[in-house]
Amino acid sequence: MGGRVPLRQPARGYRAGMDAALLAACVQPRNGESLIEAGCGAGAVLLQLAARHPSLVLTGVERDPFAYELAKHNVMINGAGDRATIINGDIGEGFKSLKLPLHDWAISNPPYFDDPGAMRAPMEEKRGAWMADHGLKAWVQFLNKSVREGGRMVMIHRADRLADILGLMAPKAGSFAIRPIHSFADEPAKRVLVQAIKTGKAPLRLLPPLILHNRTGPKHTPQAEAILRGESNLYFE
Repeated sequence: MGGRVPLRQPARGYRAGMDAALLAACVQPRNGESLIEAGCGAGAVLLQLAARHPSLVLTGVERDPFAYELAKHNVMINGAGDRATIINGDIGEGFKSLKLPLHDWAISNPPYFDDPGAMRAPMEEKRGAWMADHGLKAWVQFLNKSVREGGRMVMIHRADRLADILGLMAPKAGSFAIRPIHSFADEPAKRVLVQAIKTGKAPLRLLPPLILHNRTGPKHTPQAEAILRGESNLYFE
């Protein structure tokens, strides 16, 4: 965000990167709407959203006690305490356990793996960010339960889990919009951004891809660089 968002993160363990910037760039709220993030970590996405949308009311849910404390600290140093709340909660226990009102938006950059045999075990400090103990289904259900009818859910995940995401969301949501994310223009997409609307009925839309890197020259494409600096967006509309 061009220096607009100071963020304290762990010296060891998971640190926010491109995926957090892409997720924050997708949200297009109306004035005064509310948003909840499942698994907010140290608050990177929430605080980018606070900088992008001054009237958006924000709630972050984080299980890890250290990340939870960091997120509260980051909210304070960004001056967002009047409209950003961090809750220590476990996504696997469901949205109802938090006793919160429904939101207009629910977003997540969930752990990308739920099979311990699918990857080499990460260092212990990163395990919670990489391994979804309750599986992808729990994260999708949390998003669905936390938004009102007509509310929007946005998730960034591995491209090879797209069919699973759509299948899990489809019973309660529709009007899907999908944006493929490619590391390079000549490679398959590694990530997808998926938006669904609760009780939505519109046809699925496959949006133009985002290419992140160049083979030569600057590290990031102009569009990716503008998103990182908070100068561009990835709205689904």
